[in-house]
Amino acid sequence: MSHLQLDQAQIDRARDSARRIARQVFDEMARFTTTTVERATLRLMGIDGVDENFVPLPNRVVEHLQAQNLLPFGAATILAAAMQETGQTAQQVAEAVSKSTLLLTRPNDEQAARQAAEAHARTMCERIAGQRAFRDTQIKTLGEGKAPWLYLIVATGNIYEDVAQARAAAEQGADIIAVIRSTGQSLLDYVPFGATTEGFGGTYATQENFRLMRAALDEVGTRVGRYIRLTNYCSGLCMPEIAAMGAMERLDMMLNDSMYGIIFRDINMKRTFIDQFFSRMVNAYAGIIINTGEDNYLTTADAYEAAHTVLASQLINEQFAELSGLKPGQMGLGHAFEIHPELENGFLWELAHAQLVRQVFPDACLKYMPPTKHMTGNIFKGQVQDTLFNIVSTVTQQNIHLLGMMTEAIHTPFIQDRFLAIQNAKYVFGTMKDLHSEIEFKSGGLIERRAQAVLAEAEAMLAQIETISLPTAIGKGMFAEISRTPTGGKGLDGVITKADNYYNPFPHLMLPGANHD
Repeated sequence: MSHLQLDQAQIDRARDSARRIARQVFDEMARFTTTTVERATLRLMGIDGVDENFVPLPNRVVEHLQAQNLLPFGAATILAAAMQETGQTAQQVAEAVSKSTLLLTRPNDEQAARQAAEAHARTMCERIAGQRAFRDTQIKTLGEGKAPWLYLIVATGNIYEDVAQARAAAEQGADIIAVIRSTGQSLLDYVPFGATTEGFGGTYATQENFRLMRAALDEVGTRVGRYIRLTNYCSGLCMPEIAAMGAMERLDMMLNDSMYGIIFRDINMKRTFIDQFFSRMVNAYAGIIINTGEDNYLTTADAYEAAHTVLASQLINEQFAELSGLKPGQMGLGHAFEIHPELENGFLWELAHAQLVRQVFPDACLKYMPPTKHMTGNIFKGQVQDTLFNIVSTVTQQNIHLLGMMTEAIHTPFIQDRFLAIQNAKYVFGTMKDLHSEIEFKSGGLIERRAQAVLAEAEAMLAQIETISLPTAIGKGMFAEISRTPTGGKGLDGVITKADNYYNPFPHLMLPGANHD
């Protein structure tokens, strides 16, 4: 496809503003850790399971460290020192702490404790690198679906039912299976344990559920002859822990936005900015593709009027991702087909927005979301809306294509609804396979002028945010028309100021050469 005529200098200025915005936030947050960063660190060093009251052991150890005023030094060296002194494993130390038979203290030999912590961390890094290499081998051996990849959701609440539906979807043509989390899990300040069967509106994100679904998709992938990717939700108050579990169990994609939790879940701003860095660092190291949540802005703001906020946020998300070590191919920057269907020339504007995003992020693994806000329950009109969405996706060469459901706004999709959605997308993608290379945009036409206008608005918005700061911009409701404050929201009590000699081995191992202490 011929490109829209866009001002590259304008794109560069917008990206430079986003880079400075993200760096300012990162520098301000670098002196803090959080309870969930430390819990994730403990998980990566080998602690798992729950106590007799079903409280996760990482939570028990972090609570113990908080009670002893030790958490500002970082959990890693204190755990490593305890392992050295007692001769116990990380798991045994955690169990002893939970039974109140072991009191954790500062290391007698700080340097030795750091070396021991790094050795344990290196072992886990090797395990995660092994999972990444295995994924690469499987993709090379089995192959994979052609982009746009068909992304399909399962959400029964029961992991075993999810597995059955995921197998069926993969056999019908889905390339990516996303397991929706149980309603409200993002607000839990702990990760549930084990296989779960009682989620509401989705299934709990647990390490065992990750393992079960990964094994099922590996089995069906071998049978159908292509690698099936697995997605879950690395967001909320336990963002770093879920990233750690996903890395260990070879998930392939994670919903992992820098601002979604702040805006849509009222999670504290500082907590989220700190947690998103660590979680994205783990995802980067594990080769996981992150999916950002700009599509959600268009559920609370008008998709035509707020199009520039999507682009501005994508540029900020890109820069946060770079700071965490993510490469462009791992950046599933999100956007959506959400313009009101009665708006004249709405299809042209959708095409302009999608092509603009494609050109601004030519190497990103873009995630395109289907119409939901203006789906009414009229399944026939819904099928038409989804078809138009499918056309825009293939014409603008999106990468991750979340399938639209004609029964959106009626119920959680049945297997037959998913089958029809897959057939719709496959038909459009096949019959229009090379259309993108056969058509040209009219110079100075409606589509090009619309894209240029959105880009100009995004540049101006980013320049304003750079002046006032990102927290202030969020406070003013500049994204999604929702306002949040730096001291508001859930989880602020989990933000911890680092001591001068704080240490965590994982940034040094997963992001070599960076200074993140």
